[in-house]
Amino acid sequence: MAKVLEKVERRLGEKLFLKGERCAGPKCAVTRRPYPPGAHGKGAKRGGRRGGGSQFAVELREKQKVRYLYGLREAMLRRYFEEALRDKKHPTGDALINMLEKRLDNVMFRAGLAPSRNTARHLVSYGHVLVNGRAVNKPSYIVRKGDVVELKQKSSSNDKILTETQKAMLKKFAAPLWMKFNVDDLKIEIVSQPYDTDLRIDPKMRSVVEFYSR
Repeated sequence: MAKVLEKVERRLGEKLFLKGERCAGPKCAVTRRPYPPGAHGKGAKRGGRRGGGSQFAVELREKQKVRYLYGLREAMLRRYFEEALRDKKHPTGDALINMLEKRLDNVMFRAGLAPSRNTARHLVSYGHVLVNGRAVNKPSYIVRKGDVVELKQKSSSNDKILTETQKAMLKKFAAPLWMKFNVDDLKIEIVSQPYDTDLRIDPKMRSVVEFYSR
């Protein structure tokens, strides 16, 4: 799985931090091999495969970035888009990213309780996460304003799940404005909607919307 994620980042030509902190160091595949994977990858022109290209190619690339960032299957991302279309109060792109950000696995990642979304998915799937005191093992669960998310007490004291290094880093970690994270009891309170804050997401959501609107 690790090599697959590395190839994804090399193909898209940028770091998506799919493998957490590894992407920030010298071992990152994009740093070590800054060219597309495959037999002809090293000789491929950046302009032809990554920069520029047709409008469709640009839109496809941004859509793929969203897919891999949030770890979604194509069918699932399309369902999120169709649901975002039904939101008449907000632009479709804002509504789409709002739903993706409120996924339970993403909440764990954004709060700093998991080094990557992939790790966060495993934490949720294996029953380590509580929402309002009840166990939820569905990574795609959408949190709501007022929800309180936390690790089970037994899980938070497990060094294999939350290392001492992670705990130390949490004291300096800045969670998004739409959540309130209490580092002492490791509880996350959802205080607003993501699109009500200064939400900065790298993929160009307008291109994603245009891709699905074809």
